[in-house]
Amino acid sequence: MTRHRVSPVDAFDLPGWLGEQEVRWVAESGLAGASLVTGRLDAAAGPDGAGETVVCDLLACDRAYPEPVLDETSRAHAHQAWTLGEVLLLEYDDRLTLVVPGSLMSAELALEAVRRLAKAVGASSRRFAVVLRL
Repeated sequence: MTRHRVSPVDAFDLPGWLGEQEVRWVAESGLAGASLVTGRLDAAAGPDGAGETVVCDLLACDRAYPEPVLDETSRAHAHQAWTLGEVLLLEYDDRLTLVVPGSLMSAELALEAVRRLAKAVGASSRRFAVVLRL
């Protein structure tokens, strides 16, 4: 069984630009049949031409075969956060990860997870865009 390094992330510890700038979440892997979709958060380039980037994945936490993707406690926290209109933020194998209920990622879940991230950092969801790979 593969052990993943998992630790909680506080939205207040994320870079300030996530709540201040236009942000895109860009998928680096496809959605089809995936419980984990790798991606990144990008901010528009400033006047100096430099943009900001943070790796950020999406994880559907209920996949159990061939092995569970998360422990029971983390899964319970993900479901609790979702019920409260929030998204669980974890560091999963050293990458910021938005954790959602379900066993497979979908376009709807991806959009909702990013919308809830915007809320967590105090930004309007209109400042966030999502680029998916099929």
